[in-house]
Formats: sequence, structure tokens, C-alpha cells
Amino acid sequence: MQNDDDTTYRVVVDHEEQYSIRPDFQDNPPGWRDAGRSCTKAECLAYINEVWTDMRALSLRRQMDATTQETDS
Repeated sequence: MQNDDDTTYRVVVDHEEQYSIRPDFQDNPPGWRDAGRSCTKAECLAYINEVWTDMRALSLRRQMDATTQETDS
């Protein structure tokens, strides 16, 4: 099987700091913004793997941090 995907992709992130990729020629869906990377699909996915180290949504991380602070008090 050949990989002839010569599409340029860009990394996007939403308000919950969750990552995805979009073909460069498509507009971002509502609520998503560019994360500053535009490259091949494999390079975009490698970047996401590197930077998205906590898969929990931002709101969940904040809630869990608040709970931890309350129990530490």
C-alpha cells in the first residue's frame, strides 16, 4: 500500500486544549484554533504526541486540581 498523501495538514486545538489535525485547505470548525504547526500528517501527529501529554480536558484538569487543593487544606 502506497502513502501518496501529499496534503499539508495543520494542528488545531480547542478550548479544552484537545488536539486534532485538519487539512490546510479547510477552515477550522467552530471552537478550534490553529496551534502553530503546518506539515505532513505524520509530522503533525508526532507533534501532537509530543505536546499533548495530559489527555484530560482542561475543565476536568481544573476541577481535579481544585478538588486536590480542597483536600490538602
